[in-house]
Amino acid sequence: MGFWTFLEGFLLFANALAILNEERFLAPRGWTLAEMTGPRRNSLKGQIVGLIYACQFLRLPLILFNAIFIIVKLVSG
Repeated sequence: MGFWTFLEGFLLFANALAILNEERFLAPRGWTLAEMTGPRRNSLKGQIVGLIYACQFLRLPLILFNAIFIIVKLVSG
């Protein structure tokens, strides 16, 4: 397992977090950013919610990274 495979797995994980819908998936489970206030923001659940929202916020760079990975995979085989 090389470094390229590690990066590809990380990109797939970021894609999975970026497509989570707040209204349909996160809110019914209590995983919204509005609910993470005060000391709850520093908990593990608060950190995961922050990571999910960061991935959703950075969708444009994520799209560019996906395009780069696709092109490299097409060229290298």
